[in-house]
Amino acid sequence: MTMNPGPAPHPVPSAGKPSVSLDLGGRTALVTGAAGGIGRACALRLAAAGAKVRAVDRDAAGLDALVGRSQGLGLPGAVEPLVLDLTDLDAAEQAAAGTDVLVNNAGLQLVRPIEEFPPDVFHTVLTVMLEAPFRLIRGALPQMYAQGWGRVVNLSSVHGLRASAYKSAYVAAKHGLEGLSKTAALEGAAHGVTSNCVNPGYVRTPLVEKQIADQAAAHGIPEERVLTEVLLKDSALKRLVEPEEVAEAVAYLCTPQASFVTGASLVLDGGWTAH
Repeated sequence: MTMNPGPAPHPVPSAGKPSVSLDLGGRTALVTGAAGGIGRACALRLAAAGAKVRAVDRDAAGLDALVGRSQGLGLPGAVEPLVLDLTDLDAAEQAAAGTDVLVNNAGLQLVRPIEEFPPDVFHTVLTVMLEAPFRLIRGALPQMYAQGWGRVVNLSSVHGLRASAYKSAYVAAKHGLEGLSKTAALEGAAHGVTSNCVNPGYVRTPLVEKQIADQAAAHGIPEERVLTEVLLKDSALKRLVEPEEVAEAVAYLCTPQASFVTGASLVLDGGWTAH
């Protein structure tokens, strides 16, 4: 279906024209879920700041397209693809070794009532969205601690702060990620390492677009009414967030000016949680 979320913000930030001043030359960043959506925008944004970006995803074709895009933009930082399924937790931890910036972004979603939610899917969601970030942080911290500098940015959600019906696995994972992020912040403070969450509302990504049919079935309404009556019902701004907007928030948390920001949750939800 074609969604009509209203006009995009003007101007929309882009990877080619970043608005946050950031120099990550000589740094290595790892971004999970980098083949599309928020992860893709973050990978391009950090490469625009000069970082060598380790782009992790299980979608090899999507990673190839990301590398082509970064080369086409002539970004100062290189994007190195790494095809990896984050349910392989040992491999995930190993992949994070030697990174200076870690962006835990990968996620998946299924909308079902609890009594109909498949236990195997619940397990997979928690593995990818909570246990894998723990293993990635665990793998990244030795390098960060050794050099006295590091940035951990966890892509949480408004659902890390509030719950919605029919999203038990996603909400549980994001709430857990919030706690993990705060714990990493407390432990990392003495080592020059910050850990924060970025909490967007509904972002213009394939993950959100795939929810439309599930939400329609769960709420018993036509798909064309899901965006306005379910997803954006409690948002003061009646549009989706752009991935590039989220990437700019991630970039800000890596700047020297954000060195005192740790253990925080930076909300980009158009007023969704203001109620």
